[in-house]
Amino acid sequence: MLPRSIFRIVLIISLLALVSTGQAGTASAGINVWTGIGPFYNFISTLAIDPATPTTLYAGAFSGGVFKSTNGGGNWNAVNDGLTFPTVGALAIDPVTPSTLYAGTSGGGVFKSTNGGDNWHNTGLTNPIIRALVIDPATPTTLYAGTWGGMYRSTTGGGNWRSISSGLGGHLGVNALVIDPATPSTLFAGTEYGGVFKSIDSGDNWSAVNTGLTATRIFALAIDPATPSTLFAATEGGGVFKSIDGGDNWSAVNTGLITSTVYALAIDPATPTTLYAGTGGGVFKSINGGDNWSAVNTGLITSTVYVLAIDPATPSTLFAGAGFGGVYRSTDSGVSWNVVNNGLNWRPVEVHSLAIDPVIPTTLYAGALWGGVYKSINGGGNWHYSGLAGSVPINTLAIDPATPSTLYAGTWGGIYRSINGGGSWSAINDGLTSSTVFALAIDPVTPSTLYAGTGLGGVVKSINGGGSWNAINDGLTSSDVWALAIDPVTPSTLYAGTYSGGVFKSINGGGSWSAINDGLTSTNVRALAIDPVTPSTLYAGTSGGGVFKSINGGGSWNAINDGLTGTMVMALAVDPATPSTLYAGIIGGGVFKSTNGGGSWSAINDGLTSTNVMALAIDPVTPSTLFAGTYGGGVFKSINGGGSWNAINDGLTILGVSALAIDPMTPSTIYAGTGGGVFVNQQLDKQIHLPVIRRAQ
Repeated sequence: MLPRSIFRIVLIISLLALVSTGQAGTASAGINVWTGIGPFYNFISTLAIDPATPTTLYAGAFSGGVFKSTNGGGNWNAVNDGLTFPTVGALAIDPVTPSTLYAGTSGGGVFKSTNGGDNWHNTGLTNPIIRALVIDPATPTTLYAGTWGGMYRSTTGGGNWRSISSGLGGHLGVNALVIDPATPSTLFAGTEYGGVFKSIDSGDNWSAVNTGLTATRIFALAIDPATPSTLFAATEGGGVFKSIDGGDNWSAVNTGLITSTVYALAIDPATPTTLYAGTGGGVFKSINGGDNWSAVNTGLITSTVYVLAIDPATPSTLFAGAGFGGVYRSTDSGVSWNVVNNGLNWRPVEVHSLAIDPVIPTTLYAGALWGGVYKSINGGGNWHYSGLAGSVPINTLAIDPATPSTLYAGTWGGIYRSINGGGSWSAINDGLTSSTVFALAIDPVTPSTLYAGTGLGGVVKSINGGGSWNAINDGLTSSDVWALAIDPVTPSTLYAGTYSGGVFKSINGGGSWSAINDGLTSTNVRALAIDPVTPSTLYAGTSGGGVFKSINGGGSWNAINDGLTGTMVMALAVDPATPSTLYAGIIGGGVFKSTNGGGSWSAINDGLTSTNVMALAIDPVTPSTLFAGTYGGGVFKSINGGGSWNAINDGLTILGVSALAIDPMTPSTIYAGTGGGVFVNQQLDKQIHLPVIRRAQ
């Protein structure tokens, strides 16, 4: 059985969004050869600096284990021998013997190294997801682990462990730990939605200390090394809180902090009134104990910082772990930042959405299956993570055709908008009836009007660029909307393809809908395509029923499956020069062609070694040239209208292709989105264009 992730629909609707004039170049494009160009990632979740030799530091990664640098981040090497669980969320270094360090993993418990990371062994605390580690500075053989299963303590350097969760109640998800450096029997734990807990007996007993703490999901804690009664808490939704009485009372200290969710905190050990906060808006700095904050983000390309670490010997040097953006270093107290990622074992991102700026086509956007949007401004030569809600999976991307710096992302966590070319994102979910967004459609005449097809929420509409949404479901009896299509001539006419409800039509911009299913015997509609010359002719690709056609704007449908074997339609393409010629990509069936508007079909699979077709593209200048992206077989090309195919996979190391896009100004350049990132190919023998891609799930 194919993985669920491949059931992503490529809808080829029109040529308009990708066609423009001018000249553009691409980076790293092979001549008739695919070249992997990223984006690459390795989510950095934790950092630790050797207190005796601060040029030695360690980074814990989401998928790569532990990395070590001995030159202040200049170069990194993986140090994972014996580390059998590669997802590392916490690191701690023995302050007396820095060659001894501990790594907390997700699922594998705590690992220990006694030789600076060269070798690791499991300490015996297995299974729990470790989110925080702290070592007793006076007795380094005593260490504490905060897990999503409560608190644990070892007094034998990890030799054995004991659960110490008395008093935590139901708040067993511990995200952060700090220890009083003057009185190490006093500890503080930051929890998931339980606020802060305090222990004065080395963790044997805990009590909540949340007076004044109005946000109770704690991501980080920091303790003043000179005045340990002063603490700071980083929260979700409440910004930073400060206590000056050992946690008894808290007050918000957020002046100048423009984001309410803070992931990381770090205090300057030499000047404790100076502290830093890692947020979804970069790094902020306070020089007066949190009373005021200012952004210090020059050079910090990524928008979200999850971890911070300060050089204890030279506090003007600090490091920021930017999640998918890797590691940044500042040597001037945050005034400026430089990326220091050399050797961080980057892995290609699984890309399922691609978008090209129609005005500056060397600007590319890639939506990742496992979350976030990546951007390149040089045709894929370099990418940076542009954020977007952490790990929210991206279903679809849409660019405002009039203002390409404005783009939208439909995700499993709602809709997000960027008005600065992906530099920052904001959730635009006011009025959104469902957080699962499968399809986006922008009015080609009035781009501030857009529509979203959702899971269980029907269709929503915005007339102010996503500022607010209203459900427009009058007459729409199916709430799972997989596909949307707008009539290119009369944009107030639109169509919605739904799960179990068939096709619905509105002629008043979504004001009301009517089911248009006469003759549509399969009502799970995954794809819609409109004839670009005669918009009253449209096609519906279904899950289980094959292809249907209407020649009267959906007034009636006829199954057009004569000769069509296989009913899971993943892609439809209409010949832009001869709209009576169309192609269908079928899971398990390959490519089918009709030359009479769907009256009959013929399989055109000669040379097509994979019949799981995910994407189709037609050369608009020479429509007999076609491209097919497949799951498991890579990319195929036909120069005779599908009469025969040849694989064009030289250099394509990942053969599961889920997205295709073409540089509109240099149309010989093709991009393929795969489970191993984006690949680029310069097909010099042909000049091709790709119709607009619209996605539904």
